Amino acid sequence: MKIKIAPSILSADFSRIGETVKTLEACGADLIHCDVMDGNFVPPITFGAQMVKQIRPFTKLPLDCHLMTLHPETHIEDFVKAGADIISVHVEACGKDTVNVLREIKKCGVKASAVINPETRVGEIFDCVEDADMLLVMSVHPGWGGQKFIPETLKKIEALRAFCVKSGRGEMDIEVDGGVTIENASDIKAAGANVLVAGNTVFKSSDMRGVISALRGE
Repeated sequence: MKIKIAPSILSADFSRIGETVKTLEACGADLIHCDVMDGNFVPPITFGAQMVKQIRPFTKLPLDCHLMTLHPETHIEDFVKAGADIISVHVEACGKDTVNVLREIKKCGVKASAVINPETRVGEIFDCVEDADMLLVMSVHPGWGGQKFIPETLKKIEALRAFCVKSGRGEMDIEVDGGVTIENASDIKAAGANVLVAGNTVFKSSDMRGVISALRGE
């Protein structure tokens, strides 16, 4: 299964975001992770569809838009028009409608992903396996960069990968977001994740290409 690295632009200098996205592509990134926060589902406010629209011309990489918002279903069309390739929504925000929201995203012609927070049981996302293109396990509490990886996340990844295999979707992309470092990347991948979101680990390095390569295990 291909290992994919998705640098999070939450840690980037927004005044140079276009140039930064081009640099990430040149350094070997597989996706650009866009953390969208509304100030309600999580306290901070980051950016919305307009930012995604502005960075779209600077890269051919998939834009992985993680909606940390209440009522994410109301924003799907805006992010699709802005150029999103993947839209992730939280089980905690969508509740029993999560599967229907995933289906609506896919009807718009982009990939759909479901997300669970650290305090949410991994079983809460099992119903999404059939309709999702990717599943995202938060390994920190959403809202702020720079947090440390929660070790218990590894067991959740293992359980989710096992369920995907049992369901005939063993090749499902499982993404992990939060506290990913060169030191813990091997454990995360061994647990069954293949898409690693990394913010500070990439952006605080003077060698982004080298860090991306190391996270991938090259």
